[in-house]
Amino acid sequence: MQLNNLTISKTHEFLVNKEVSAAELLDLYLERIKKVDVRVKAFITVSEKEARKQAQKVDKKISRGEELGILAGIPVGVKDLFCTQGIKTTAGSKILENYLPPYESTTTQRLLAQDAVIIGKTNLDEFAMGSSTENSGFGPTYNPWDLGRVPGGSSGGSAAAVAADECVYALGTDTGGSIRQPASFCGVVGLKPTYGRTSRYGVIAMASSLDTIGHLTKTVEDAAIVLKYIAGHDENDATTPEIPVADCLEDLKKSIAGLKIGVPGEYFITGIDAQVKERVEEAIKKFKELGAEIIDISLPLTEYAVACYYIIQPAEVSSNLARYDGIKYGHSAKDTKDLLDVYLKSRAQGFGAEAKRRIMLGAYTLSAGYYDAYYLQAQKVRTLIKRDFENAFEKVDVILTPTSPTTAFKLGERADDPLQMYLADIYTVSLNLYGGPGISVPCGFIDPVRYSLKKESTTLKDKDKIGNNNEGKKLSNGVDSLPVGLQLIGKHFDEAAILRAAWHYEKATAWGEQRPVL
Repeated sequence: MQLNNLTISKTHEFLVNKEVSAAELLDLYLERIKKVDVRVKAFITVSEKEARKQAQKVDKKISRGEELGILAGIPVGVKDLFCTQGIKTTAGSKILENYLPPYESTTTQRLLAQDAVIIGKTNLDEFAMGSSTENSGFGPTYNPWDLGRVPGGSSGGSAAAVAADECVYALGTDTGGSIRQPASFCGVVGLKPTYGRTSRYGVIAMASSLDTIGHLTKTVEDAAIVLKYIAGHDENDATTPEIPVADCLEDLKKSIAGLKIGVPGEYFITGIDAQVKERVEEAIKKFKELGAEIIDISLPLTEYAVACYYIIQPAEVSSNLARYDGIKYGHSAKDTKDLLDVYLKSRAQGFGAEAKRRIMLGAYTLSAGYYDAYYLQAQKVRTLIKRDFENAFEKVDVILTPTSPTTAFKLGERADDPLQMYLADIYTVSLNLYGGPGISVPCGFIDPVRYSLKKESTTLKDKDKIGNNNEGKKLSNGVDSLPVGLQLIGKHFDEAAILRAAWHYEKATAWGEQRPVL
């Protein structure tokens, strides 16, 4: 049995039973990274020295017969947006290429308190801006299912690392789908908790009213385990309410008979790949077999979500990224003539194209002449979108949708078309505007040779135009199918409901047990 493809609970059993030491387990994962990451490029930094110290600490506890927490000794990948004291934190940007944080983020500190082993920092779109992990200052990450395709983004490095068995689980952030969409593309589980359920302290900010801390795992049970230890109030983050965190593991196996699952028609109209739609409809049938009640609902403002999101998010980006001025920390340009020149050259040299694009968009929408016309209007639409969800949750317990309208697209396919790239988040951004929890779980596979979206399609209406320009071509690593993700959405702070529904579906189908060949 290969230990590096096991879940958290199974790996924990091996450690407790002394069938493997934490140091030996770490060696297995480090060897796996050396073997496959030259092709996948999931990691920016591998923190071998620090990880060995953590593993040795766990082994000492085992030798003394001390009780071992379920996360103790388990290798975890951390999206390189989390500040890790003594380990380089880049945010995927050249402007922070050599930044060593003087403190630890709350989330990583909570994991370290459980004796988790941080094996490294995973790649991401620069400052989490992107849907493909092609916008990193350190090069793209490749999808383990097909090395010619993207892993999704911005948490693409974390998703790819879990799918490629380079770590047991990984931390990510979700601002507009950045955990759920890469989870869908890479065939793993991705949980976005309720906004405020997990602390943002020590996580480099992108869009403060949208950023949510979550994780990617191999199973739903693993997702519930990690949530138990990273969730909860943090005095360093005023957005984390003092609401008790339920132990979702206790409710995981309770029956979902009678659970009311809402299916919004707006997510199944033109724009969705035909095979993706088939897989999701099959999942709906499976939920019926499991005893859930399927109810048709409407989220009428769905079509405005992307436009709303891409006004609010760049506005917050322009504000948050103003701190990178070449003075306090990060890259500082040389051969400058005055202070203004330092600002201009440092930011021009340090930021990539996507970061610059969003900074400019945000500065424009916040300017005196356009604030009321764009930003203020977008905030009003956001309120209406939230009301859509609140009205729907008066009738249902959980909402079911596709995670993405397509499977993983080819590297470079949308690089020159920002609008097409933004539309990749069309099924996920609404949830961030609402603020509730969401999870993506594997729900099957499709044959990418049969269906391929036309590159020139740039609107939701046009995205249903199906071509066959991939016909006759194999994927780069020889596989003939790509994973599809199913999204379950819950009420504020009701992660338990979506985890329970996802767990029952996972056990009834076992799609998540499939692994890419590398």
